Amino acid sequence: MYKLKAAEWRPQHFKWEVRDNVAIVTLNRPERKNPLTFESYAELRDTFHRLQYAEDVRAVVITGEGGNFCSGGDVHEIIGPLTKMDMNGLLSFTRMTGNLVKEMRTCPQPIVAAIDGVCAGAGAILSMASDMRYATPETKTAFLFVRVGLAGCDMGACAILPRIIGHGRASELLYTGRAMNADEGKARGYFNDVVPKEQVLQKAIDMARSLATGPAFAHFMTKKCLHQEWNQTIEQALETEAEAQAICMQTQDFTRAYNAFVAKEKPKFEGN
Repeated sequence: MYKLKAAEWRPQHFKWEVRDNVAIVTLNRPERKNPLTFESYAELRDTFHRLQYAEDVRAVVITGEGGNFCSGGDVHEIIGPLTKMDMNGLLSFTRMTGNLVKEMRTCPQPIVAAIDGVCAGAGAILSMASDMRYATPETKTAFLFVRVGLAGCDMGACAILPRIIGHGRASELLYTGRAMNADEGKARGYFNDVVPKEQVLQKAIDMARSLATGPAFAHFMTKKCLHQEWNQTIEQALETEAEAQAICMQTQDFTRAYNAFVAKEKPKFEGN
């Protein structure tokens, strides 16, 4: 099977490090509140795609530098050029940004977002597409597409956001473009927790490490089913999960867990 060493990757448009089987993506244009460019969109898409081949990554953390998560698409480097593109160019861009979300949802590793300050536009989408989200009291999340004359249906927001916080609440945010504060986000189930800003990154890393030391194949299967079963009936989902669990029962980690239980020890999962 084709495998890659993610620790050896050298992205050009964001910071990247791998330690303890956790990859950390850091958006690092703090002077502009970490906006995305055409190049960073594409590199993020390609990075999440390659993670399916990464043998040294079992969980991912995504965050931003300088007290903000991400302010969305760069006004001068993306928004301006988009106003001059023809339909073919625009569709190429919007499909590329959608593919970033698809790669985040279909990469096998759980993604944990550490969110501080501004989390707007495409930045809000990056947080939404993650599996878990931790915020600070200063976090403001805004799906603000309508405020620049665009529809709220951007990068899967109309499909994913209602599943997280409910249809009515998602509709309000997408129609108005208003910012959701951290406490509201936690109350609505968008954020898993709100912690002081000096703790948020470590909180996300700790969660990712706990996942990375668990049964990696089983976590990969859980993520796959969480994504795949959106479009299934209950009967189809039950069959999907029956097959998934039977496959997991063939793993060595399942046997390790049983043997550890018998020996009254804590299991040491190796991911296979």
